[in-house]
Amino acid sequence: MAAEKTQANIGFEKQLWDAACVLWGHIPAAEYRQVIVGLIFLRYISAAFDRRYQELVAEGDGFENDPDAYMEENVFFVPEEARWSTIAAAAHTPEIGKVLDNAMRAIEEDNKNLKNVLPKNYGNPDLDKKVLGDVVDLFTNNINMDGTEASQDLLGRTYEYCIAQFAAVEGKGGGEFYTPACVVRTIVEVLRPFNNCRVYDPCCGSGGMFVQSAKFLQAHGGSRSGISVYGQEANSDTWKMAKINMAVRGINADFGPYHADTFTNDLHPTLKADFILAIIWSSYQAIQNVQNEESQAIAA
Repeated sequence: MAAEKTQANIGFEKQLWDAACVLWGHIPAAEYRQVIVGLIFLRYISAAFDRRYQELVAEGDGFENDPDAYMEENVFFVPEEARWSTIAAAAHTPEIGKVLDNAMRAIEEDNKNLKNVLPKNYGNPDLDKKVLGDVVDLFTNNINMDGTEASQDLLGRTYEYCIAQFAAVEGKGGGEFYTPACVVRTIVEVLRPFNNCRVYDPCCGSGGMFVQSAKFLQAHGGSRSGISVYGQEANSDTWKMAKINMAVRGINADFGPYHADTFTNDLHPTLKADFILAIIWSSYQAIQNVQNEESQAIAA
């Protein structure tokens, strides 16, 4: 059943992206990425919370409002004002931007590792609230999760698709937070990370190396929790995106308490890692330029 549902939703990432693109022209371009990434994150953790909440209610021990009962299952505790049902109910009210900003603040308050990470730009007067409400509807109606791991992958896949699109839209600068999955996958498959290992990326971008490492383990009989990931990122917005990416994927990660340049401020000085996975964007860009020149020469 889960497989059928996942197959039925394959391709919906593009539909969601295309529909969400109605925001273009209604919000400053620099903030667009944060708006969409934040909604993906909020939708996922709220759904995970709802599933755990129902489990606790069914157990009948009265722990459904105990944050520890969620943390022990690696689930974010989501306060009532941040639950998707609250967001969806306010979608077509003038206060939707304020509701979303308050939701992000409430999640940060209850989850200290996300402090100052989540976007809080939904109340921006430049963002058309009717359009924002339409986008909330898309996330309500187009993302269907049934509690299976396939559903978690569906949300992660949507996130991965969207950040790839952001990179394409932003051009060369997009390489700061996204390296094409085919490049990352090749590196991971060559190094072959094993179960219960430590993986480190000193310039982790949005965390693609960790996502592919987790996928590699799953493809070889392991689980996404079979690795411990450590990373560092110099760009503030990209560091935040990496933390959100790991939360969406259900991957525990240590990216340090803040963004910092690995060369001048190593946040993991005592770390002993089994694998160090990294790609310098300038090197990748140089390779890509050579390939483009060769293709043009062949075509000529």
